[in-house]
Amino acid sequence: MTQLINDNIRKAVREQYGKVAESGNSGCGCSATSCCDETGSDAKATSMELGYSNSDINQVPEGANMGLGCGNPRAIASLQSGETVLDLGSGGGFDAFLAVQEVGESGAVIGVDMTPEMVSKARANTEKTGYTNVDFRLGEIENLPVSDSLIDVIISNCVINLSPEKTRVFQESYRVLKPGGRLAISDIVATAELPDKLKGDMAMFTGCMSGASSITEIETMLKDAGFEAIAIKPKDESREFIRNWVPESKIEDYVVSATIEAIKPKT
Repeated sequence: MTQLINDNIRKAVREQYGKVAESGNSGCGCSATSCCDETGSDAKATSMELGYSNSDINQVPEGANMGLGCGNPRAIASLQSGETVLDLGSGGGFDAFLAVQEVGESGAVIGVDMTPEMVSKARANTEKTGYTNVDFRLGEIENLPVSDSLIDVIISNCVINLSPEKTRVFQESYRVLKPGGRLAISDIVATAELPDKLKGDMAMFTGCMSGASSITEIETMLKDAGFEAIAIKPKDESREFIRNWVPESKIEDYVVSATIEAIKPKT
């Protein structure tokens, strides 16, 4: 892809999720294409379908849970007290606010999102919580506003598939992780070659579907970035909720939610 094409994709994604942040509607799963109408489903129900507990949902400020994910990265993150966590594509702050409760006062959570409206929403939500160790930053996940070797754990929920430069995302992730640091990601992966009609549909791209890479491609990108202990586990049961993102499109025949784990070597 040329830089102009990449920039146009990022612009489309930024505009779409800016509308979501400002609309007040939520609960459509990762696919944001239906979030801005008046029929958005309930974010709580969507999140529980994605693997969050009722307790999780009730522990965050109102407006933080927008139901935009495709899984629950914290379920595989094994967060520990005192750790520094980075949330890629932090949105309204849902996963970040849950993470800060696990790392405690001695830990810290940084959320990065390229959509100004989302960052503003997350910062407003922070004011409701009183947390002083959660920091939301405006930036691209391909160019993280984070220092080298600062992060213990990177989490992300259905965001990396939106990047037109995924190789760069994993390189940046490797840079900011401490030696021994780890990735714990929920994302959409391709299980079959998408038809050109779906692949060229920008609404499908901004809805987390047509930009998905295959498991083999992701493994290669992670290895090339320097990661080891790579584990990518597709969840076939996720096809049930993916089907509802764009009914009658048959998109569930081509993509699935997966967990992606990897470790930066200690030496």
